[in-house]
Amino acid sequence: MTNGKGTMRAWRTHEYGQPLEALKLDTVDIPEPEAGEVRVKVQGIPLNLADMERVTGGNMFIRPELPYSPGMEVMGVVDSCGEGAEKWQGERVVAITKGAHGGYAEYCICPTASLFIMPDTIPLPGAAALYFPFHLAWLGLYERAKVQAGETVLVNGAAGGVGAAAVQLAVAAGARVIAVAGSDEKLAYCKQLGAEITVNHNTEDFVAVVREATNHKGVDIIFDNIGEEVLEQCLASVAYDGRYVVMGFSSDKSVADEKFYVPRRLAMANVSLCCIMLYYAEEPMLTAMKDGAGLNFVPTKIGRELHAKLVEMVEQGALVPVVGEVINFEDVPQGLDDLLHRKTLGRTIVKLFD
Repeated sequence: MTNGKGTMRAWRTHEYGQPLEALKLDTVDIPEPEAGEVRVKVQGIPLNLADMERVTGGNMFIRPELPYSPGMEVMGVVDSCGEGAEKWQGERVVAITKGAHGGYAEYCICPTASLFIMPDTIPLPGAAALYFPFHLAWLGLYERAKVQAGETVLVNGAAGGVGAAAVQLAVAAGARVIAVAGSDEKLAYCKQLGAEITVNHNTEDFVAVVREATNHKGVDIIFDNIGEEVLEQCLASVAYDGRYVVMGFSSDKSVADEKFYVPRRLAMANVSLCCIMLYYAEEPMLTAMKDGAGLNFVPTKIGRELHAKLVEMVEQGALVPVVGEVINFEDVPQGLDDLLHRKTLGRTIVKLFD
């Protein structure tokens, strides 16, 4: 609950550092939404690896002014609306936060372009675990890679939030899945999600496994959350005319904004390079970002359509939001530290208001 009239608790970064030292629990004013925004009374916070830079001061597209709250994703109930957003009042939603930060708090501001209804048929903690990983995996596998029944898909980081979503969505499409993760516990869970073959990257060479499993042809799709650490292995594992889906850079985020890929090596792989950045926008923002910065954001219309399909699949039991642990708001720094050191399975959800 809030601590007095007009205030709330929020974990904030005052100086960059490791989660256990850098995050401080503050009492701050409850924010007010502006036009096109809503305020969400937060019920669940999914800890996201992309939040880490907001704590450590690592690679960021936009660097907020200190102090501020990390947290790019929340689930809760809309309790206040800015001009033009009144239809969202009282709705149970999942959302990306304004500026992709501010979510480690009891209330936060979210733009309506990245706001999606979460029906009561999907209870917590699963309701808080669904949005970001399943939207990303859907866009990567279905929108970019055009996965087809009978194809073989290799998923790196398969036991994480996005990886576990990708395993399930690939299986739902009728594909054969090779799941790569870092422990026997994580691989056993990938098997439960439908992976046919599992590889422990700490003890096995997934390139050799792929060659044997595909009669030396390679996989049709690489779904890669890891990046720099496994790039060469991925290119060696993808088939002729396959698709390499770039989903993240968890092994080394610093390469995200640097020259990284070698054109000749990509050309010799004879593959399609597919990329996703999950940030929804509506007109006129879509045009403004294209004209001003040359960037393509995902139209909110596409997000609304795929979200409806995801919700239906969860309600039917075809997909399961993967929750590894539910923690209290007071334990956010420890939860983020565990995520940083790859101790987590699926998503860690911070539970606040019921």
